[in-house]
Amino acid sequence: MAQPHRPVHPYRIGEAASMLGVSADTMRRWVDAGRVAAERDEHGHRIIPGAQLAAFARELAKPENAVAEGRPSSARNRFPGIVTDVVLGDVAAQVEIQAGPFRVVSLISRDSAEELGLVPGAPATAVIKSTNVVIERG
Repeated sequence: MAQPHRPVHPYRIGEAASMLGVSADTMRRWVDAGRVAAERDEHGHRIIPGAQLAAFARELAKPENAVAEGRPSSARNRFPGIVTDVVLGDVAAQVEIQAGPFRVVSLISRDSAEELGLVPGAPATAVIKSTNVVIERG
């Protein structure tokens, strides 16, 4: 049975920035430039309706709007970050990346980790393509 439609949460500038992984200053500049529409709440604070923020996030995520990474890919979940830990085993390597507020841990072959030069401090992007993703409501 379908759930009744609920109004979408409005986001203050700082909340919207956090959702998109940018600074509040960047979010303010985007609002000031008209890239995303904001309204004023009853206290005069700028808020962005959730539906508008979602549409803007989709636009930002489009491959043609992202920084070119060198080759096309069907994977759309890209998390650029910094390698924080690498545990090398005989065959596999456990690689940990901090991508903004997100910690991503991956098991890859030891050969791949060595060929990519994955060491703590190295920049890396976690590219995730999965048929099994758990979603939790925040």
